[in-house]
Amino acid sequence: MTLPVGCAAPQFTAKDTNGNTVSLSQFAGKTVILYFYPKDDTPGCTRQAQSFKAAHEEYKGKDIVVLGVSRDNEESHQKFTEKYGLPFQLLADVDGTITKAYDVEKGDYAKRVTFVIDGTGKIIQVYEGETMKVDTHAQDILVTIV
Repeated sequence: MTLPVGCAAPQFTAKDTNGNTVSLSQFAGKTVILYFYPKDDTPGCTRQAQSFKAAHEEYKGKDIVVLGVSRDNEESHQKFTEKYGLPFQLLADVDGTITKAYDVEKGDYAKRVTFVIDGTGKIIQVYEGETMKVDTHAQDILVTIV
């Protein structure tokens, strides 16, 4: 079962698209959109990423950080980021550590689930299944959290 609203977001450290080490703790005090998706450069995942790209300036203006997570490696993330000009970090969860910690594992992939984490590290919103439409996902989140 996916982690519920109200619980503490599991801490993690992973490599991003450019090989930089990223930890959830470095975003203390900021709202973090942590979205899990199955695979780079697939139709639904691409539309979802483009939704976040389209809303990026609005998120940035509200001091909200977007982090995408899949089981793909850094090289795959680099190609995906370059192909679509994604302005936010993608985290490589190759061994599934983050996916397991957030209980969104589905075989060798992550389920499509988004967590909104407040500045204190608490999960304040969870989007999955019918509550998530990939084309409007980023805007839908903005409507509910601001």
